[in-house]
Amino acid sequence: MNSVSKNMKISITLLTALSILSCSSSSSEDSTEEASTATVPTVFSTNYKAGVTLSSDGTSVTMKSNGTPDHVTPYWGVGNSLYEEQTEGQTLTPGSLQSQVFVMTIPINPAAATTKEATSLGPIGMALNGVAIYNDREGGNVPVDANTITTFDRAGAHSGPGGLYHYHFNGDFTSKDDAKLIGWLRDGFPIYGRQDTNGTYPSDLDENGGHTGATTEYPNGIYHYHCSNVNYLNSGFYILKAGSYYGTKGTFTS
Repeated sequence: MNSVSKNMKISITLLTALSILSCSSSSSEDSTEEASTATVPTVFSTNYKAGVTLSSDGTSVTMKSNGTPDHVTPYWGVGNSLYEEQTEGQTLTPGSLQSQVFVMTIPINPAAATTKEATSLGPIGMALNGVAIYNDREGGNVPVDANTITTFDRAGAHSGPGGLYHYHFNGDFTSKDDAKLIGWLRDGFPIYGRQDTNGTYPSDLDENGGHTGATTEYPNGIYHYHCSNVNYLNSGFYILKAGSYYGTKGTFTS
């Protein structure tokens, strides 16, 4: 074999090896990409609104939002297209609501926690429109009092430090006197309005404010919370969530 033929043979061998390596590398990258993403379960993708970005790794789902409501409130501030005057007899906390960076990650298949952890100040869940859900307590970890109640809009919400708008109560835009899905709490369990799907008010709620049963979104049954059916301090508002999580909470950054 002459030198030209030898060189051609070496070149072909090298090109073949490089081609195999290239395909192997591409295949590896594709596998990594597929392994890092998963389809968001339909129960989340069909209920969370457009302002909430969803992703999943197969075992958990992450919700991202700017925390602002998609409905009218005086907390938008005069001049905003979604501004409305505060309800007569109510006041406002200082400042208008501001865009936030909310990221909540919860388990897709939540389970009961052996030890139930008390909910704390700050976000304990995310409503379907991306607004934070808070418990029944205010700064100093004290229950919402009559004076604080005067700062809530008709959504059962107000704005806190940094313009962080959040729900403490149910209201005109989440669930009023019905069985609507409101959102999910940090432990991965959903929260509903005051009624069950059959139109009755559940009488078997546990100390965490929930029970197990079928819902529209979970026809095979799941543990789920209901907002309280007690008219809080005769205000016409109903607490969304008090007490402890039933499951183990995921993360919520803001």
